[in-house]
This record gives sequence, C-alpha cells and structure tokens, in this order.
Amino acid sequence: MERKASHYTPIIMYNEGVFQQKEDEIAIEKPITIYVNDEEFATLVCTPLHIEELVVGFLASEGIIFFASDIQSLELDEERGFAYVLLNKTLSTDPTFFTKRVIGSCCGKSRQFYFQNDARTAKTSTSQMTITAEQCLSLMGEMHKKSEVFSRTGGVHNAALCSVDEIMLTRSDIGRHNALDKLYGFCLYERINLRDKVLVFSGRISSEILTKAAKIGVGIVLSKSAPTDLAIKLAEDLNITAVGFIRSHSFNVYSHPFRVLL
Repeated sequence: MERKASHYTPIIMYNEGVFQQKEDEIAIEKPITIYVNDEEFATLVCTPLHIEELVVGFLASEGIIFFASDIQSLELDEERGFAYVLLNKTLSTDPTFFTKRVIGSCCGKSRQFYFQNDARTAKTSTSQMTITAEQCLSLMGEMHKKSEVFSRTGGVHNAALCSVDEIMLTRSDIGRHNALDKLYGFCLYERINLRDKVLVFSGRISSEILTKAAKIGVGIVLSKSAPTDLAIKLAEDLNITAVGFIRSHSFNVYSHPFRVLL
C-alpha cells in the first residue's frame, strides 16, 4: 500500500473579491489503534508515514518498553488502522499507572508530572555538549528547508534530530508529540546515542513536549516557537537547555544557557 502524507481536494478560494474553484493539498489524518499483548492500549491520530517508528517511540515514551528488543513482534494493518505489538514481558495492570498525577523530585527540587510513567521515564540530562549561536540558527533554517510536507500543506509539525553541525533525521506529523515519537522510534531501532544530540522542533515547547524530550534523552531543545512556564521549570530541573523563538537572526535561551556559545 502506498503511504501518503497528503492528497488533493477541491476547494473554493476567495481572493481579492473573486471566488475560484481550486485544488488544495491537504494533510492526511488517520487513527492508529495500538494493541499490546492482545489488549487495546491507545489510539493515536497521526500522519500515516513511519507508523512503525511512531508505535515504537510512543511505547518507549510511555514507559512500556525501554529497548526495541523488548518487542517480540510488531504487525501493522495500515489499511484498517491497527498495530499489534507482542512484548517479551507482561504489561502493567495498574489502572493508575498512565492516569495518576504525581509529584516527583529532582536534585532536591519538586517537579510536577502529569502521570506516574512520566516521573519514571523522564531523564535528567548529563550532557556537557555545547552549541554556537550560529549553529542554532543554521539548524532551524535547515529543518525548515527539509519540511516538504509542511511547505505543501501547512498542516503538520516538524522535528529533527541533529548533531551540532547537521541534521541527521527529520519527521513530520499532524501531531506534535507524534513527530518526536517517530524520531525516538528510529533511534531505538538504530541504537543511536542521544546524549550528544540536539532536538529541533517547529512547535511550542509545552511541558509535555519538554518531558518527551527528556525521555528521548537530549540535552538541547531548539524551537521556532515559545515555551510555557512549566516547560521552563522542567527544563531547569532536568538540566535541559531550552531555546525558543528562533528566527533568522535571533532567539531566546530560557534555561541552562551554558550550552549556547557565541
């Protein structure tokens, strides 16, 4: 089955007092329901590309797996929208594990997570890597150039995994979290060391996005948009450098500025 991120649909366009019949390229939105050990686990609404990476990255982010080898088998029924995952272990049956709000601690400080599995899987960065201001600007510009689906549809978020010098991998999705999970899934399959990598992101840095970055294991997050206050507090606690509002010649550093050099 051909995998597509978009398709054309007829529209009526208004421009300078005139209605015209046109075709517009629209991002595809598709639900994928994940079964883990024959039990329905979650339904993700996503762009139907790189679905296997998405499933693996999502399960790792949720604390269900820690390595790709934790999965015994993964079968996709993309036409019907199902993913069947068989693990090498049993799944937690505690109903509060994915829903209970908790307070965790980090270096003597308190930080608030939405769920227990966030507190268990979010990593405090130990990265000592640095990045120059010019590299921050360059990586954001390169990700924008590589964002083909966004340039055609305007309907997806983009994320990239990078060294300080170049983009290694990009993924797009209608869901902000999904784009990051696709990167994470690829890295788990390829056993990529993430401690010395940079995450470049097109969307707002919310607390959920910052927590997702901490689970992936990066020490630097670059964004085209703004962070929230809780995201900044989490970045401080988790030793992650958060950089936002990256434009052609400027940006703001919100946490741990020691990693960003002139």
